[in-house]
Amino acid sequence: MGDVLAGFHAVWEFESDSVLIRYERGIRTPKLFQALGERRIPLSALEEVTLAPGRRGTLVLRLVPRAGADPLMEAADGQLKEGSDPYRLVLPAERETQAASRAEELAARLTESGPADRYLVAAPTAPLQFKAYDGKATFDGTSVQFRWSWTGASTAKWKAGDQSYAVADLSGVEWRSPEALEGFLRLRASGAAAVPEPDQDPAAVVFGLGYGPVHESLPFAAAVLAAVRARRPVPAVSQCRRDPADIAERIRHLGELHQAGLVTDEEFAGKKAELLAEL
Repeated sequence: MGDVLAGFHAVWEFESDSVLIRYERGIRTPKLFQALGERRIPLSALEEVTLAPGRRGTLVLRLVPRAGADPLMEAADGQLKEGSDPYRLVLPAERETQAASRAEELAARLTESGPADRYLVAAPTAPLQFKAYDGKATFDGTSVQFRWSWTGASTAKWKAGDQSYAVADLSGVEWRSPEALEGFLRLRASGAAAVPEPDQDPAAVVFGLGYGPVHESLPFAAAVLAAVRARRPVPAVSQCRRDPADIAERIRHLGELHQAGLVTDEEFAGKKAELLAEL
């Protein structure tokens, strides 16, 4: 496709197999966008694309990621405010024609649906760190360290001492936004028993006013989550055969895109071969 849409806070470049999003820097740009910098979203990670009227003479072009395709959105678990959604592009209303054309072309190229069995969007890269109310959290790519603050940590955490958790020993991450009451980041250890309150749990750090901001703690959580998921075994393709009728319907839809000139001969042949291989 190779087209570009410049909106408020971001520029989207539409490519044949992905959307490259470059977030702007500036005092009005959400800090999360600035922290992310640039993201490439493969079309295989997308479920849907929508275009709707926004506020005060604007349009909102939004990509809808598939469940489980993006570690950032999985860690956020629906807690991001609308203005901090990295999949939204806000445009002036006068660009409706251009935006509608890009949305239609992009929607025609989406052939995947349903939950993804692996992350398709790259996670923020380590090393990462942020300051919580009761300690400092750091992640080097292989382990997470919590170093307690003498002014904020509970007695239980002081008694437990500073903590280090290898990714290999973790089963997941739980993030609760600092923009809500009692926000925290908790590491889920494999085979863990009863879970205490975050302020008493040595596997968690708690947020507070000015501590653990979204643009620092959420990318941190996403990076850890991606590292944990990367260690899981990938299911064998041979064990996940699709319904032949579903494959036939997808090939028919692909053929329509090919005839309409929205998919090249090479793309059509390659995707058709992939679908037939799933029978």
